[in-house]
Amino acid sequence: MSDSGPTSPASVKRLNGKDMLRLLGAVLFLVIIYVFVQQSFGDLSNDPSFLIFAAVVGGYMAMNIGANDVANNVGPAVGSGALGLGAAIIIAFIAEAAGALIAGGDVVSTIKSGIIDPSYFEGELEVFVWVMASALFAAALWLNLATFIGAPVSTTHSIVGGVMGAGIAAGGWAIADWSEVSRIVASWVISPAMGGGIAALTLYFVKRTVLYQNDIEGSAKKIVPLLVGVMAWSFSTYLILKGLKKIIPFEFLPALGVGFVIGLGVLALTAALVRRAPKVEKNTKKGVDHLFMIPLIVAATLLSFAHGANDVANAVGPLAAINTAVQSGEIASKAGIPLWVMLVGAAGIAVGLALYGPKLIRTVGSEITTLNMTRAFCVALAAAITVIIASQLGLPVSSTHITIGGIFGIGFLREALQAREKARDVWVAQTFGVAADFTARYEAAVLNERRGLMKEFAAQTSGPTARDWRAMKKKHRPRLVERKLLLKIAAAWVLTVPLAGLLSAAIFFIMRALFG
Repeated sequence: MSDSGPTSPASVKRLNGKDMLRLLGAVLFLVIIYVFVQQSFGDLSNDPSFLIFAAVVGGYMAMNIGANDVANNVGPAVGSGALGLGAAIIIAFIAEAAGALIAGGDVVSTIKSGIIDPSYFEGELEVFVWVMASALFAAALWLNLATFIGAPVSTTHSIVGGVMGAGIAAGGWAIADWSEVSRIVASWVISPAMGGGIAALTLYFVKRTVLYQNDIEGSAKKIVPLLVGVMAWSFSTYLILKGLKKIIPFEFLPALGVGFVIGLGVLALTAALVRRAPKVEKNTKKGVDHLFMIPLIVAATLLSFAHGANDVANAVGPLAAINTAVQSGEIASKAGIPLWVMLVGAAGIAVGLALYGPKLIRTVGSEITTLNMTRAFCVALAAAITVIIASQLGLPVSSTHITIGGIFGIGFLREALQAREKARDVWVAQTFGVAADFTARYEAAVLNERRGLMKEFAAQTSGPTARDWRAMKKKHRPRLVERKLLLKIAAAWVLTVPLAGLLSAAIFFIMRALFG
């Protein structure tokens, strides 16, 4: 094997060199945070040591969010070929930071999701600081491990597990809100099921109305503007409710109305652009696919912006709580977010994405199942719709689980459809193999027409039984979804809260032993 091969010494040396540069970049970022906070708050009347420690850990947590969670927003666009890896990192870098700084909010809940009772810590300021610092550190460690093994997990669930574990270690089992815990456990099923179902239904709609038609070009120019308009409506509502609440506070119905108007405008604009666009390449699926390129890039950008606005709280929430406690000597259920704290979260997410994001971007974009731009667009649209529906129903969902569920949903739908099509082909060939007129008509028909031909064929024969039909589809079902990756990701999701909790409890006990 030549030295240019993937296992050659030269290749390993280059890989190690890149890893070392990434590590040095991460360490340098944390050192900058340490120096800044030490110089800015080193003369506080209260001991600033834990604030300095929490700031560094907060930066570490933010980097891990950037390395793990941001991949869900841009991974499908990269996997489909709409964006190159470098361009995706630059877009997400800017959008995540902008979302955090522009629409990240003025206050943040210090105890994420009300998972433990803050009244327990009255008069126990030091214990409260230990709990928050332990939760932050444990969540960051778990995210780091998940990124290392290539499993996209929920950062919200990570910090919830951390807060719960340290809280129970400090105050016993009664301190936790177990009804909230049960809601989080429910989200392990709700999030991927909703995301997968909506993404699969959207793709099926595209297939039936566009890709299975004789006139693919004409159908695409009618349906694509409609889908882009729905996307604009969904994302406008999503951003107004979730990403821009700091700037423009809206209730749901007004936000939905404003989003609808924006969606209509985008629909009209897209229709005009599509009419002027060159003809769909050879009236093929590939030509339709390219019509989704720009909408998909816009969707990835908006998802990154909204993610920065919402999930930066996972990095800076406990840090904001510690900052308030150390500087004022008070424990607050909600804490103001100083600009420097928000900058730590925003910069950390961006740095983590740039240094370690590519691994998870590849996993999400291409390793679970093959995505083209049409499929990736369906995933992005499903993510926005699912979050809006779930938030209004009060259902606990994770954006990570929604996106990954959407990708799996797309893959399993394609498996089922291809199995059905292959089974039909086999049955027609076996039953009408000698009837040249039937087979010629069948082979020339598009998929929507084949259903009618199947009924015509079935009228002339008894056809396969339901059991035979299921056996035929099972026999010819392709493997378009990576099963091992499915099991690994599902296991990581289930383990996120308990493992983050155990890590956090252990860190809390260590802190209490060292400083108590």
